[in-house]
Amino acid sequence: MKKPIRNTLITDFSLYLKLERSLSKNSIDAYCSDIRKLENFLDDSSNESGVNSLEGATSDTLNFFIASLYSKNLSKRSQARVISSLKSFYKYLEMEGKIEENFAEMIDSPKIKPYLPVILSVEEIEKILYGVDLSQPEGHRNRAIIEMLYSCGLRVSELKNLRISDLFFNEGFIRVIGKGSKQRLVPVGAPAVEAVNLYIPLRDLLPVKKKDEDTLFLNRRGGKLSREMIFLIVKKESKSAGITKEVSPHTFRHSFATHLVENGADLRVVQEMLGHESILTTEIYTHVNSEKWRESILRCHPREKEFLRGKSK
Repeated sequence: MKKPIRNTLITDFSLYLKLERSLSKNSIDAYCSDIRKLENFLDDSSNESGVNSLEGATSDTLNFFIASLYSKNLSKRSQARVISSLKSFYKYLEMEGKIEENFAEMIDSPKIKPYLPVILSVEEIEKILYGVDLSQPEGHRNRAIIEMLYSCGLRVSELKNLRISDLFFNEGFIRVIGKGSKQRLVPVGAPAVEAVNLYIPLRDLLPVKKKDEDTLFLNRRGGKLSREMIFLIVKKESKSAGITKEVSPHTFRHSFATHLVENGADLRVVQEMLGHESILTTEIYTHVNSEKWRESILRCHPREKEFLRGKSK
C-alpha cells in the first residue's frame, strides 16, 4: 500500500533546500536520492528495525540503515555524504514539528582524509592551451573554454550558462551566475579575453538557436553545450596534449585557486571569486602545495641554512 506522506516529506524537503537553502539542482537531487535510499530500506521486508516510515525512524533504525551501507562497501566519502543528507533531512523535520526528537544528529560520520584535488601546473595548462588545433572548426571555441575555466575559476555549470551579455571585457570583469542563482563579478585575464574575442566571430557563423542567441559557448548546431560535452572537450584536449593526470573542467578551477594562493592572493578574495559560501571550503587550497611551502620555509630558517652550509663543506 502506498504511503503518500513519505513522498510529500521528500518533496517538501526538496522545496526547502531550493527556496531556503538556495542549493543547486544537483545538490538537491543528491540529498533527495539519499533519503530515498532510506525510504527503500524501510520498505524492505527484511528491515530489522521494524519501522516503516521516515518520520518514525529511531536511533536504531538509522543505525541499521547505516550498517546496510557499510555492507555494500560504499566508500567513506559516500557514507559521509549520506549521513550529511540524513542530518539535514531530520533537522528539517524537527524544525517543521513533524518529529519530536532528531535521532540523526547523534550519528557519527566516518573519519575521512581531507580531499586534495588534482592540480595542473602552469606549464601543463599552457601545454593544453597551445596544443589545441585551431585549424579545426571547434578549435577556437575549445581554447576559449579552457582559458575561461582557468582565468575565472568557473564551475562547469557556470561556464555552460555564461552569456555574451555577462562579458564586461572593457572593464576587465565577467558576471557569473553561481549556485542558488547568486551573482558575482570575477576579473578576467587578457589571454582569456583574446581567446573569446577570436571565437565570437566564428560562433556568429553558426545557425544559432533563438533561445541561445545570448549563450556564449555553443555546439556546432547552434545550441547550448551540455555539461557532458564540456567534460569531453576538456578530456580530449588534455589527452591530445599528453597530460596523464585525470583532468576535468573542475581541475582548472582547482588549479586557478591554488595558483592564486601560491602567489600570495588573500584567501577571502579567492573565496569571493570562487563563490564559496564558507571560507572553510576555500582553505583546502592552503594544503594542496604544503610540501612546496614546507621546503620554502625550511630554506629560509637560520638553523636549516646553517645545516645545509655545513653539509656543503
